[in-house]
Amino acid sequence: MKLVSFSVAPDKVHPGALIEEAALVVDLTAANYPDTLAAIAAGFVAVEKAGAYPSYKLGEVRLHAPLANPPRIFAIGLNYRDHAKETKKELPAAPVVFFKLTTAIIGPGDAIVLPKNSSEPDYEAELALVIGKGGYRIPTSAWRDHVYGYTIVNDVTARDVQRATSQWSLAKSFPTFCPMGPAIVPAGEISDPHQLAISLEIGGELLQSSNTREMIFNIPELVEYISSITPLLPGDIVSTGTPAGVGMGRLPQRWLRPGDTVTINIDGIGSLVNPVAAE
Repeated sequence: MKLVSFSVAPDKVHPGALIEEAALVVDLTAANYPDTLAAIAAGFVAVEKAGAYPSYKLGEVRLHAPLANPPRIFAIGLNYRDHAKETKKELPAAPVVFFKLTTAIIGPGDAIVLPKNSSEPDYEAELALVIGKGGYRIPTSAWRDHVYGYTIVNDVTARDVQRATSQWSLAKSFPTFCPMGPAIVPAGEISDPHQLAISLEIGGELLQSSNTREMIFNIPELVEYISSITPLLPGDIVSTGTPAGVGMGRLPQRWLRPGDTVTINIDGIGSLVNPVAAE
């Protein structure tokens, strides 16, 4: 089972349980979850009696960002050794943490819109974790008790805006700069989140290809570090950084262009596909 947000009519988004083997989406509104954040906070991980709730064929629905209203999006910079090398930065001694604003979230199939006030829009394929049980000063030994599941995030970045200041958050928070999805996979269905192939391609050209085992700071360390400073809340997202191959690090540099189609694949989670358009 995967947790999704979906719509049948364009004006109403429902929380849903995607049962892939049956190609069905079960409407969790009938289970008294108004949205996926409520399902996450309640610890929902499976539908026991799918027939008791309305369901739709997968082809009949539109999928949206699986969590459109997280309390916060923590993002991690320079968390793959090869990416730090291509950016000519020293390996960080502690996690580099910044925020993406929730107004940047879009879902699968939605267009990444390139803003007029940036000429260097870049892509970043990332594994993201979703907090289930909140907590303050969580030790690494207890990290599994607090991670609800995993999804894909594209940490789209305006590099020219990023270089203009030491603070990264605004450069990474233009509208549509946080594609997410297509679903949240409950943590129990991923045996080891540190052994997942991760890749990104544009128009069939493979630009990023790595494995989450290459992270500098792993998920237990990230959970411990962030929660040592601020209590983590149910629904918080932590996007764990990107491997090498971003547009900024290529020769010649490769920026997102109108007409592109960006596809991110992560083992066990799925594919996040977004077209690219001009503002």
